[in-house]
Formats: sequence, structure tokens, C-alpha cells
Amino acid sequence: MSKRVKIFDTTLRDGEQAPGCSMNLREKLEVARRLEKLKVDVIEAGFAISSPGDFESVKAIAERIKDCTVASLARCARADIDAAYEALKPAVDPRIHVFIATSPIHMEYKLRMKPDEVLESIEEMVRYAKSKCSNIEFSAEDAMRSDPEFLAKAVDVAIRSGAAVINIPDTVGYATPVEMREMLEYLIREVPNADTVEFSVHCHNDLGMATANTLAGILGGASQVECTINGLGERAGNAPLEEIVMAINTRRNLYGAETRVDTTKIYKASKLVYDIIGRTPPINKPIVGTNAFAHEAGIHQHGVLANRSTYEIMTPASIGIRTNKMVLGKHSGRHAFETRLLELGFELSPAELESCFAEFKKLCDKKKEISDSDLEALARNRQPVEHDDGYVLERFTVHSGNMSTATAVVVLRKGEERFEEVALGDGPIDAAYKAIDKIIQPPAHSLENYGIHSVSEGKDSLGEVIVSLKMADRLFNGKGLSTDIIEASILAYINAVNKLMRQIR
Repeated sequence: MSKRVKIFDTTLRDGEQAPGCSMNLREKLEVARRLEKLKVDVIEAGFAISSPGDFESVKAIAERIKDCTVASLARCARADIDAAYEALKPAVDPRIHVFIATSPIHMEYKLRMKPDEVLESIEEMVRYAKSKCSNIEFSAEDAMRSDPEFLAKAVDVAIRSGAAVINIPDTVGYATPVEMREMLEYLIREVPNADTVEFSVHCHNDLGMATANTLAGILGGASQVECTINGLGERAGNAPLEEIVMAINTRRNLYGAETRVDTTKIYKASKLVYDIIGRTPPINKPIVGTNAFAHEAGIHQHGVLANRSTYEIMTPASIGIRTNKMVLGKHSGRHAFETRLLELGFELSPAELESCFAEFKKLCDKKKEISDSDLEALARNRQPVEHDDGYVLERFTVHSGNMSTATAVVVLRKGEERFEEVALGDGPIDAAYKAIDKIIQPPAHSLENYGIHSVSEGKDSLGEVIVSLKMADRLFNGKGLSTDIIEASILAYINAVNKLMRQIR
């Protein structure tokens, strides 16, 4: 009989801490709703005390999510626990996730505490958290570099103090699968009352073994795994949810486990998160990369044509990649448009729906065939209604050639005001960006990333451009969408600059 493994998703906490991966409240809520549809068991919504913004996002997610446990991280400190509790109050099933380091190097140099002081802190703070909330998780930070006997003492104290979940993190990605399995087996065997709690693992990918270590933890007795969409996280990232879930599904007999995750929603969740952070997956990314189901070698193609299982251990449909892409056209009405977006996982406000439908009609005049990919791109690239105070593109003209200097004329609107500038550049996009800078006059920044890809097939495909601007130590991502790639580039840049300008107000 298969055991149930719970999926604890920390995309909105650990994943969002990665440089360039920060999200605003609207984006966090969109990810949280997608995780709920994916049917993860726990959503770690943030670190409530870290900033007012984090507190508000944890609270907002706690208010809206009904089918998942919602957690907030807290150090072993009363102020942290109080903040987590206050933010989580609206949740259907709140969890306070308390942590403290247990490795010698962390205790000495980071905490500056003796081992006995750490044990005292665990007892006091887990009990305090338990007095606020019944669902408490305890994490021993840097557990895999901790002395096993001391770690067992820390786990024992946490259990006796009221923790219901014990998490064993490989915080710096140091462990190997054999070590991870042995550590779980040792703790479950040696710690009194270990059978009364759930054990969890949280693995980082510094040596490329996060997925393997997580799966080894399941073999060692873990009944919860902590992961992120696309493996986002600090440094080299965390164990990717999509890899863990599909490994469990594909090798069910080996792991003797199952999850409640709806795997057919994995691809859309991955795509949403990549889009929000302004990135695209590496082509060889397992499960969700462009080449995950591609075959070029002749012998592979022959085998797949004869029987897909010769070279594919899972199907595109199993993670939600659709093959029937043609859905709507220029004669489709608003109701059909809204219904299809809901089927694709997008819940838009009336104002957002109106705006997206207008863009859909414009696209119908430019393209003969509208695919699900086009619809998803329109929905993902919608502008938040609350941000109607930024600059908007009215029109542009560019002149460029291999024997002449590129020139761009750009006209922007902001409210009732209209601005026009002209600029020269190394190419049409460079010239357009310089004209935009003349109008908006943003503070000094650098263009960190410029990416372009087609949304669907065909010469009339929508082009999606992602631009990342860096100011000081912050990244601002902008997205643009159009059948005209220069227009998409201009829209992406305006979107990023608007975000940058809001930040400095």
C-alpha cells in the first residue's frame, strides 16, 4: 500500500528569496491560487516578520486559500512567532514554521550560542508557538552538517514541546542521497516518539543533488517534502516540485508513495512562475523544458513512432501540455473567451477580463488562428488594474537599415498628458529605448536581460519579450506581447521602467 507524501511548496518564501525572483502582492496571490489548483498540501506564504510587504502577502494568502495549509516562517523568537500568528489568523489551517540552526558552524558563528542554549531556545519557542497555533513545524537549519546525536536531542525537544512536523534541511546542499536516507532512518529509530510526528526534508541544489536527496529522504521515512516550482531558491535553488512529483508518479513501485498533486496542472504552474520572474526554462530542464519531450536522433524517432514508451517515461499530457491548441477565433464572444480562460486556470476580475478581451479582438485581426498559448500569453501579460498611473505606449515609428543609423520616434501617454521624443541608436530597439528614457527620465540603471521567444507556431506568432532592468541591487522585470517584435520590446521596456519608477516614489 502506498504511503501519502505531502508536498510543502515554498516558492513564495524560499523561492522568492532568490536574486531577481521577487514578486509583488498580485503576483504572489496568482501563484498561490495556482498552487491551490495544483493541490499542494502546504503553501509557505512568506516570512511574516521580514518586512511589512511579506506580512501583508502572508495575510492576503491566508485569507484567500481554502484548500491548503498556509505557513509562515519564524525564527526562534517571540516577535517572529507573534508576527507569523497575526498574519496567519485568517487561514483555514495555519501553520507556524519555527527554525533554528543546529550545526556546530552555525551555532558558533551565526547564532553565537552554546548547544544547551539552542536546546533551551527550541523548547521555549516551540512551546510558545504551540500556545498560539496547533499546527507547528520545527526545522533544524543546516541539519545535514549537524552532529547526529545533538540533532536527535534537538528533534526530541521539539517533539516534546509540541511540534507536529520535524523538518531536516540540507540548507547548503552538502549532503548525498545515502547520507540523507541514513540520517532520516537514524532519527526515526533513535528519537523517542518519532512515530507521533511527520518527518520532512528540505534540500538545496548546490551540488546538483536536491531532487535525489529529497527522494532519498522519502525512502528514509519522510512523509513530507519541501520544494519549489522550477527549483527556485537561494544560490543554486531548491528541489523542483515538478521533478519530485513526477519521479514519485513514474517510479511509484520504488518509492511506495503517492501525492495528491494534480500533475496535469504542473506545466501551467511552471510557465506562470517563469513568466512572473521574467525567465524561460533551460531547453534541457527536466519535465518542463522545451526538449523534455523532443526527439531528434533517428533511432529515437523511430522508436517513439512505433511506441512512445520506448523513449518517453511520461507523456506530455500527464503534465498538462495540450496538443489541441486551436480554440477560439474572431467571432468568439466574451462568454466563450472567459470560459476558456477559466479552463486554462486564469480567474480575471471584470476589469481585467474586459481589457484582455479587447486585446484578444485586436489579435484576431492580426492572426488567422488563435491557440491556447496565445490566450495564456494574453492573460499572463495583462496589466494590473491598480497600476493605471504609469506611461502607456500610444505609437512609435522606427527607421533602420544596415547602411544607416537607426532612428525611433516614440509617443507615450500618462493620464491626459502626451509626450513625444526622437532618438538615435545602435538599432531600432536601442533607439526606441533611448527615446523612452528621454521621456520618463528614470534613474541610472542597466539592462540585465533581454529575452524573446515565440508564443505559438507560425510566422504570425505572438512574440513575447522579457526585459530585466537593474537599479542598485534590485531587478525589475517587464513583459511585452505583440505580433510585431519591436512593439513587444517597447512594451516590455515601458512595463519595466514603470515598475522601477513606482519603487522610487
